[in-house]
Amino acid sequence: MIRILLLLMLPFAAQAESLRIATFNTELSRDGPGLLLRDIRRGDPQVDAVVSVLAETKPDIVALQSIDWDLDGLALGALTQALDEAGLSYPFAFAAQPNAGLETGLDLDGDGKTGGPGDAQGWGKFTGQSGIAVLSRYPIRTGEARSLTSLLWRDLPGATLPQVDGVPFPSKQAQEQQRLSSTAHWIVPIEAPGGLIDVLTFHATPPVFDGPEDRNGLRNADEIRLWSLVLKGELGPSPKGRFVIAGDANLDPNKGEGRKDAIRNLLDNTRLQDSKPLTPDGSPETVLWKGVGEMRVDYVLPSAGWQIAASGIYWPKENTPGRKSAEAASRHRLVWVDLVVE
Repeated sequence: MIRILLLLMLPFAAQAESLRIATFNTELSRDGPGLLLRDIRRGDPQVDAVVSVLAETKPDIVALQSIDWDLDGLALGALTQALDEAGLSYPFAFAAQPNAGLETGLDLDGDGKTGGPGDAQGWGKFTGQSGIAVLSRYPIRTGEARSLTSLLWRDLPGATLPQVDGVPFPSKQAQEQQRLSSTAHWIVPIEAPGGLIDVLTFHATPPVFDGPEDRNGLRNADEIRLWSLVLKGELGPSPKGRFVIAGDANLDPNKGEGRKDAIRNLLDNTRLQDSKPLTPDGSPETVLWKGVGEMRVDYVLPSAGWQIAASGIYWPKENTPGRKSAEAASRHRLVWVDLVVE
């Protein structure tokens, strides 16, 4: 009798429902406000390629980076419409004003000038350039979303601020107003199958393009370390249920510049698990930068205890369907994880 019951249960176990969560740096950023909306509406080839990648992978929930933000959400709305026309419906979305391009009136990058893209709270030529967004098939509790985007860098516990010869860089006044997030840090609750989950998303600054003060390197490390503090409850309530970190850390644990301990410590956090996704060719790299090479900088990290059904990095093999679209879409590759719904 026990054997019969087990055999009857096998089909149901094999068909266990899963939830696909992804992160994708779309590089849907333009040089001026309104240009992304124009490009989406006129069927720009890069936009079409991004839509193709998403339509091929079909995430249930996806965190998008490097997508220009506008106050009325017109660009994001146009993108979701294009996705809907491609057969991928996202009735729920979350996006808020990022720090990217947010003017300060101060010299934040230490070049002796004000008003440049490096003097915004996060690098940007205009307010909202290279923002982030979350798209979902399931309801987002927008009113309960938490943002740590306005947190001052100096107020992060254990913050390491840049100095030159023991003097705050670029100035004490700048550090009094400098926010930590170069783009944003959000905790977005979603009513997914199996219960409420929190999506923790961000896009950290590259740890390069600075001087010996290592301003960007230090900031990148603290942007990543912020999540460990959140999980310890040192920046408000820690997620109590299931959650996933999905975003672009701009840091490889082994290659390139940057303070690699920051991402290594996050990957080793006991409240998280790393599925170590690979491309079909068996590569862990998620981006290809000319002159720098391939690196792993994009991550989807589910909370510990959540059963992972599968994971991967969308990067079709050469001379196979989808490769040209993937190459045309972004230098970054979409990363996905399938989680078992119980």
